[in-house]
Amino acid sequence: MSDVIVEVSGLHKSFGRLDVLKGIDLSVARGEVVCIIGPSGSGKSTLLRCVNLLEEPNAGTVVVNGFELTDPDADIDKARRTIGMVFQGFNLFGHLSVLDNLTVAQRKVLKRSAAESEAIARENLRKVGLEEKARSMPVQLSGGQQQRVAIARALSMQPAVMLFDEPTSALDPELVGDVLAVMRQLAEEGMTMLVVTHEMQFAREVADKVLFMDGGVVVEEGPAAKVIGAPEHERTQTFLHRVLNPVHANE
Repeated sequence: MSDVIVEVSGLHKSFGRLDVLKGIDLSVARGEVVCIIGPSGSGKSTLLRCVNLLEEPNAGTVVVNGFELTDPDADIDKARRTIGMVFQGFNLFGHLSVLDNLTVAQRKVLKRSAAESEAIARENLRKVGLEEKARSMPVQLSGGQQQRVAIARALSMQPAVMLFDEPTSALDPELVGDVLAVMRQLAEEGMTMLVVTHEMQFAREVADKVLFMDGGVVVEEGPAAKVIGAPEHERTQTFLHRVLNPVHANE
C-alpha cells in the first residue's frame, strides 16, 4: 500500500460564480500531520470538506486510503468509514449520553457488538481524559470537554486519517489547551491528521508540513519551520505578521 494516504489533484470548487478552490494539489503521507493556515475565506474549510465529499468538487480527484471518492461509482459511505472528522461545532447528539454518542455509529455502521463498541468508546474517552464523563449528557459538559468527546467519537471508528476543521475556534481561550493537548498526543502516536487551524504555535510545533492558502490557491507549503518561521512569499509574511503580532497589525 502506498505511503500516501490523502491525494488531492487539480481540485476546483465553486459556489455559483464564486470560485473557492482553484486547482488545489495536496498529498498527505501516512502518519503525517499537515496544518492548513490562511485568512478567513481562503478556502481552507472547503478543501477539508471536499476531502470527504461533504462538498462535491467541480473538478479534480480526491483519493483517501486507496478510495477515489470523486469516482462516480465510488461507495462513498464505505470510503468515509476510514475518515474521521472533527468540526468547529461539536455536533454531538444532545439526546444521547457521551457513551452513546461514541457507540451508536460503531453499532449501526460498523456492526460491532454493544460490548465491543463500549470497550472501544471507553478506551477513547480515557485517551481524551474524560472516561468519568461516560454517562453525562453533552449539555453537562464544557465546550472543551464536548470537543474532546467529539474527537473520541471520531477515533472510535478507528479511522485511517483524521480531519480537523478549526477544532478550537468555538472555544473559550482557557479551554483550547486541553483540546490541543489531545491532538498533540494523537500526532505523537502516529495518527495521520489534516488540520485547518489558526493556532500557529500548534502548527509550528506539531505539523510535519504547513500549507498557506489564500484566494483559493496554495500560496506556500513546506516544513513548519520554513513556512511559519521563514516564509518566502510576501502574502504569507503579511498574514503571519498580523496573526503573530495582532497588537501591531494595523501599524
